Amino acid sequence: MTKPDISPEENNLLYEHHKITVDPGQTPERIDKFLFNRIINVSRNKIQTAAKAGNILVNGKAVKPNYKVKPGDVVTVVLSHPPRDLTIYPEDIPLEIVYEDKDVIVVNKPAGMVVHPAHANYNGTLLNALAWHFKKENGQEVENGFGYLVHRIDMDTSGLLVVAKNELAQSILARQFFEHSVRRQYNALVWGDFDEDEGTISGHIGRDPKDRRKMKVFPEGDYGKEAVTHYKVLQRFGYVTLVECRLETGRTHQIRAHFKYIGHPLFNDAKYGGDRILKGTTFTKYKQFVQNCFKIMPRQALHARSLGFVHPATGKEMFFDSSLPGDMLQLIEKWEGYTKLRDDF
Repeated sequence: MTKPDISPEENNLLYEHHKITVDPGQTPERIDKFLFNRIINVSRNKIQTAAKAGNILVNGKAVKPNYKVKPGDVVTVVLSHPPRDLTIYPEDIPLEIVYEDKDVIVVNKPAGMVVHPAHANYNGTLLNALAWHFKKENGQEVENGFGYLVHRIDMDTSGLLVVAKNELAQSILARQFFEHSVRRQYNALVWGDFDEDEGTISGHIGRDPKDRRKMKVFPEGDYGKEAVTHYKVLQRFGYVTLVECRLETGRTHQIRAHFKYIGHPLFNDAKYGGDRILKGTTFTKYKQFVQNCFKIMPRQALHARSLGFVHPATGKEMFFDSSLPGDMLQLIEKWEGYTKLRDDF
């Protein structure tokens, strides 16, 4: 039987979400067979794994693979979506491992490291490093040899990232990310000052029609996907501000696009216009000061500071926190020194 092309409602290449309303004339049929016949590029094993993870719901309740669908049932499923058509070669790349057990590994990714091999970045990625680590540690429990991604952070963003070590763990974590129950906080240095100490940025995020490499906020209409970022001011430097960001959703470049949208691009974020002097004086000394700051941190000033999730095997709440990296600490110290010398601050 040819499977109908039912497109996923959500697909960030790490997991996909499907919602199907059963036809009025549908005869009783096992849900695993029902889904296998209706979702393209899915195996029976993947459906079984999703069911075991509690990721197949009928009318809002998790069901087993032998549940028989009935007319009018609303079926939702979150499927893991591991990398395809790529060979991950082990590479001896140092890793800062924050936590590891037989189901998950949490790493503190340095800036400059790509998470997953892709066009122009086939080597030197986090997965290449994990493949080496698992091989060195004789990690037989890692089914594919390099781990299963459930989320990403940008190449030039540093910070915490969790990787599953088996497909079941990936499926369980994928649902947490899809349901936005994972706790993630970032620290960012952004251009400009804020009138309030806290705020929320909302607006759909989608590909910029003029530049597909960038994301853009669309405050009206249905283009893009809903995105919500909460922020809190941590430290003010007059021309730039250190903020804490809490993600309610997890869209590509969410923090970078959201702060660009409200007129506060991340400091030295070349893709979103933060690599120019956007606030401050016209004095030559100030311009040189900012240029020196750009040299200290030649990337967007963004760090994935903390990460919290429910362990996929034990059900326990897990929480991890990481210190700011050296370049960001040095940048903040430089701005602290500058504000102490200003008479108007």
